[in-house]
Amino acid sequence: MIAWLNLTLLTFSALLFLYYYVLSVSPAALEVVYGPGAYHRCGNYRVVAIGFEIITAINYIVYFYYPVNSPMPLSFPWPWWISIAIALLIGVPAVYLMIVGMRDAGEEAVRPRKEHGMYGGIYAKLRHPQAAGEVFIWLVMALMLNSPFLAVYSLLFVPIFLVMCLAEEKDLLLRFGTPYAEYMRTTGAYFPKRN
Repeated sequence: MIAWLNLTLLTFSALLFLYYYVLSVSPAALEVVYGPGAYHRCGNYRVVAIGFEIITAINYIVYFYYPVNSPMPLSFPWPWWISIAIALLIGVPAVYLMIVGMRDAGEEAVRPRKEHGMYGGIYAKLRHPQAAGEVFIWLVMALMLNSPFLAVYSLLFVPIFLVMCLAEEKDLLLRFGTPYAEYMRTTGAYFPKRN
């Protein structure tokens, strides 16, 4: 019972994370409806999205203790230390991208502001460094927990982050117009473009 309840909560919290994050990256579109307060509202949506992301992470940990009955094995067929080594190989660059992306985005990473300009730093090479790193964190957690089921479940976050990035770009085009369209043309979304 706890296992299925946790899996249900995991799925709903992941979807609510997506929903609120998409709202949080839409200040220019929401400004038409809510006026200048849309940016503050989007900051609140971002905080709610982060809350659901934390709940999702907690559900991953609970799954370790209460896995659902499935045909998948409870753990990988290799020793746990191999899963941890793979997690570190994936996790170190993923966390680096997230941290550098958050640093270079500044306050905009959590609280969008109308006055904020387009980013520099790592954003000169990648349009979505935070997403490029964060999408792998779920696989890293699954590996750290040595769970094949969670590793497969982590694939759900690929379309979730793709939708979030597409929603963000749609709003950034409204916000910045032609300069952002040119930026999209010359800068890779998740991998640097070759000159």
